[in-house]
Formats: sequence, C-alpha cells, structure tokens
Amino acid sequence: MARPRLARPDNGEKSDRELVEAAQSGDVQAYGVLVERYQRRIYRLAAHMLKNAADADDVTQETFVRAYKALERFDGRSEPFTWIYRIAINLSLNILRSRRVRRHSTTDDDPRLEAQLVEQRSGYADPASDSADREIFATLSAAMDTLSETLRTTLVLVCVDGQSHADAARILGCPEGTVAWRIHEARRKLRDKLLEAGLKLEDFSEGES
Repeated sequence: MARPRLARPDNGEKSDRELVEAAQSGDVQAYGVLVERYQRRIYRLAAHMLKNAADADDVTQETFVRAYKALERFDGRSEPFTWIYRIAINLSLNILRSRRVRRHSTTDDDPRLEAQLVEQRSGYADPASDSADREIFATLSAAMDTLSETLRTTLVLVCVDGQSHADAARILGCPEGTVAWRIHEARRKLRDKLLEAGLKLEDFSEGES
C-alpha cells in the first residue's frame, strides 16, 4: 500500500507554521491553503474511523472550522498538522461513542473502498481487476473493523496515512513505544483475520519506526 508523504514546503511554498502565522494575522487565503493541504487526508482518516461518507464529510468540515476558531490559541508548541489531526480524531471518536458500540458492516458504499480503488487504478478500466480489488479491500476493511478504536486509529495513522511512529505518538499523545506495540498488535490481529479469509497481509506497510 502506497504511503503518502506529509505536505512540506517546496518550490517556495510556505510551511504549515508560516501559513498558521499568516492566518493568525488575518490572512484568510493562507488558512485556505492549509485546508487544501490537509483536507483529503483528514477526510480519509475520518472515513477509515467512521466508515460513513457523510460523517467523514462532517468531521472534515468541522475540523477546519474548529481549528480556524482556535487559531489565536495555537502557540506553536506542536506542529500544525499534529494539532489538526488531533481535532479530527477527537471529533471522530465523539461520533463513534455517540453510536455506542454498534458496528457497521463493510458495503460497496464504504468510502474507504473507493479511496483505495482510486489509488490503485492506473488510467484504464479493467472491470475484472476492479471487482477483485474491491473484494480484497472490503475484506481488509472488515478485518480492520474488528480492531478496537485505539488500535484502528493508530493503524490508520501509520499504515494508511504514512505517519512515522514519532508523529503518530505526538498526534495521539502517547509514547512512541506504545505506537509500535499497537501497530504490532493490530497487524497480528489483521493477519489472523485475513488468513481466515484466505488472504495474506503482504502489502500493508508498517510505516516508519
């Protein structure tokens, strides 16, 4: 599974901190750039956590609304992306808790499946391959749904979003060693579930250590 890189300043682009500082000074356009930089990633994170496109959209929008309202209180002690991710995770967890303990089965409408298929497609339509990929991703998503909220959130940050263990630890507010243990435990549980389904956990990257 391909691991996306964090958005970093390149070719003269402003860094996240520079954008936040500009936004704190009233530059709305600078905040728009920050939103554009992380919007898709926040949506993907919420989609993996919530398994519902509408809820993921709501969390994505509310994340940036809350971050904007709290700009004056951002003191720079953490990286802006860490701060934004933490807001999104907390909002997603609030929705999960409001649902109580109910679990949603994975369906063809699961937003995670389409996101994965878009990444896998290479410019031409292959219905047979698309159908097979959809089945594999559905099985993987269903296996992920059996994980606890803590393990699944950590797994998504590291193995899906490509965060390093150090960055995931900062986002989650826990020791780096705890992140490593959670990834190991999540992968072990996933491997068992996928083996039961006749699949292997070959392309699920562990992320950086």
